[in-house]
Amino acid sequence: MSRRLSQFRLATRWSSKYDLICPLSRTVIGRRLYGTASAPPEAPAIPYGPGIPPPLKGIKVLDLTRVLAGPTATMLLADLGADVIKVEEVSRGDDTRSWHPPSAPLVSTAPSASKDQPPESAYFLAVNRNKRSVTVNFKTPEGLEIIRKLVEKSDVLVENFVSGKLASMGLGWEDCRNINERLVYASITGYGQTGPYAKAAGYDVIIEAEAGLMHITGEPDRPPAKVGVAATDIATGLYAHGAIMAGLLSRQQTGKGVWIDCNLFESQIAGLANIASNYLIAGKEASRHGTAHPSIVPYQVFPCKDGFLMIGAGNDKQFKLLAEKILEDPSLVTNPKFATNDARVKNRSELLDIISGVLIKNDKDHWLKRFTGLGVPFGPINNIEQTFKHPQAVARKVTVEVDHPRAGKVRLVAPAVAYNGRKMEVRLPPPWLSEHTEEVMEELGYSPEQIADLRKRGIV
Repeated sequence: MSRRLSQFRLATRWSSKYDLICPLSRTVIGRRLYGTASAPPEAPAIPYGPGIPPPLKGIKVLDLTRVLAGPTATMLLADLGADVIKVEEVSRGDDTRSWHPPSAPLVSTAPSASKDQPPESAYFLAVNRNKRSVTVNFKTPEGLEIIRKLVEKSDVLVENFVSGKLASMGLGWEDCRNINERLVYASITGYGQTGPYAKAAGYDVIIEAEAGLMHITGEPDRPPAKVGVAATDIATGLYAHGAIMAGLLSRQQTGKGVWIDCNLFESQIAGLANIASNYLIAGKEASRHGTAHPSIVPYQVFPCKDGFLMIGAGNDKQFKLLAEKILEDPSLVTNPKFATNDARVKNRSELLDIISGVLIKNDKDHWLKRFTGLGVPFGPINNIEQTFKHPQAVARKVTVEVDHPRAGKVRLVAPAVAYNGRKMEVRLPPPWLSEHTEEVMEELGYSPEQIADLRKRGIV
């Protein structure tokens, strides 16, 4: 057995013959064990099965959402096999279709019906796989009738209009329940269906500011900063996805649908986790710590000669290893200023200066080799290119290539979860605008002549 593989196995704990635990103490060890260039050690054989049948196959989802939170939720349902019909505005579709550059290329073989459309934006492509696109103007009586027919045939409806908007059009929860009492109706809003802000529109960056996240994000001596992606939107989409699954399970027991009230504001507050608990339990107000942790030291990014490293010594044992094996200063372990985590938090600035003074003397690769196999969590700060070239990302197949009728071969982030070792299939590329209108309308019983007339009048 190679030395590195021996180190890898010694640095990890196993819950059984096959299941690897990933505690804080070794989360990053396996990732960096093999350094920056060499391949990772071969993983032990795992008895993967053939995956599972798509658990939502046969479930129809009427998707009246746009931008990110709602489309994230419906994409996750689509990944699990649901037939997601994405209803879009007739002339421009989902707002994110126009959010470019960047865009995918437009191939010469693109369908003639889509020739007048702009290239597919990278943003839209990110969260709309496995869906069918239909365009309907449901501000018209004929358009409303189409939506009502879709409601009648659907198991789930997901919408992210401002609270009360769909009800004013005759498509609110009560209206749709009268059409289909088994419908799971999920409303995603900025602030929820009740309260003084119920009618306010929700925007990720505003909720980040208003619900505490921006207050704790950024360096302590700099202005507040937003997260690099729309994290509140994504979290809300995940909450909505889970709630919809719960609604479907509830329907199995009761035979009736449910109205789900999911919103960015409460999702973000729930995501404050221990920061919220610190305030609620101890009255402790939060502050910005940059990459540092308010309750653990050292646990942050440190500079080295040519870059940065993230180091997380989450307990006294890990700090001892850091002091003796990396900093080569065993006295730090017995020094009462640093001997315990409480002491290290109290003397944070002094300890950080000591660590930084050592690390700055050598380049990143030097330290990556020194940290490897010790049992102290660490990792480089990777850019996006390095992230997708990461050996673990390659081994886990975190991307999937799809054939798009307008863009050709397109790489997307793959579904994140495997079942018995297999990820759900990407059955459909993200649709071009109105790609499936005729197909869905025919399923609803409309004739080709009726569909052509509705298209001519701008209703679909």
